[in-house]
Amino acid sequence: MNNRNDKVANITIPQEAFDWYDEYAHGDIDRRTFMKRLATLGIAGLTLSTISGVLMPDYALAEQVSFNDPDIKASYVEFAAPEGHGKGRGYLVVPAGVSAEKPAPAVLVAHENRGLNPYIEDVARRLAKVGFVAFAPDALYPLGGYPGNDDDGRAMQKTLVRNKIEGDFAGAARMLTAHELTTDKLGVVGFCFGGYLTNQLAAMLPESVDAAVPYYGTPPQSPVADIKAVMQLHFAGLDTRVNGYWPEYEAALKAAKTDYTAYIYPNVNHGFHNDSTARYDEKSAELAWSRTLEFFKQYLS
Repeated sequence: MNNRNDKVANITIPQEAFDWYDEYAHGDIDRRTFMKRLATLGIAGLTLSTISGVLMPDYALAEQVSFNDPDIKASYVEFAAPEGHGKGRGYLVVPAGVSAEKPAPAVLVAHENRGLNPYIEDVARRLAKVGFVAFAPDALYPLGGYPGNDDDGRAMQKTLVRNKIEGDFAGAARMLTAHELTTDKLGVVGFCFGGYLTNQLAAMLPESVDAAVPYYGTPPQSPVADIKAVMQLHFAGLDTRVNGYWPEYEAALKAAKTDYTAYIYPNVNHGFHNDSTARYDEKSAELAWSRTLEFFKQYLS
């Protein structure tokens, strides 16, 4: 059971701190600026290290499915990425009982702007636990892979060209659909930058992506009119940065007659599904995830 809520139960973090963390997490301000801003809050009884410690990821809290759970089998797999960096690597999680004779639908998991961290690996395991073959590529593989902490991962990912990352994930999608353990159905789910990638892959690979679920993701760079996938979009009510793109994106989806459903969860922050930080909102996260799983079961079966 996740205990993030227990850790923050007696700590009230002002909204400004969450907003600043969002800026920091997306590279708009550096760590020093973030910490200096936190220091100005002067929250009674709380030290700067306590506040920052609650806001920063604690991946020990995020594991919902163990890597050695008997219902799944996890491994790291390389794949060809001719449109990206030539070769990629990711985390493949297969449900027990799946075989070439008994394949399962596949879901590609797209990470945030800091590489394949433990939270995203756990999301892949959660999907496999309920019957999907899940694959989570690491955009940082050309640089040696996720470095073990988000600060370095964020800095590394910032050095990569976006369309090369997109090419790597396109290669991963093609590998997954051709895999002997998967059916011909492919879903994509992603968070933050991975939400953008989810939108982008739906537009880039209309013949491959059957169902797409972006969490607080910005619109694709490729034409929205190319999307053929069924879409389910999740937004955080307090996420003014991403939500500012939604009216125009929704208009484009409507114009293209895309089959979509959008959910906005009130009074929660960007990253509310990520149970390793104080942005996590258990009620909204569980509701959004239950909707995600039902959506994939409906459209990938």
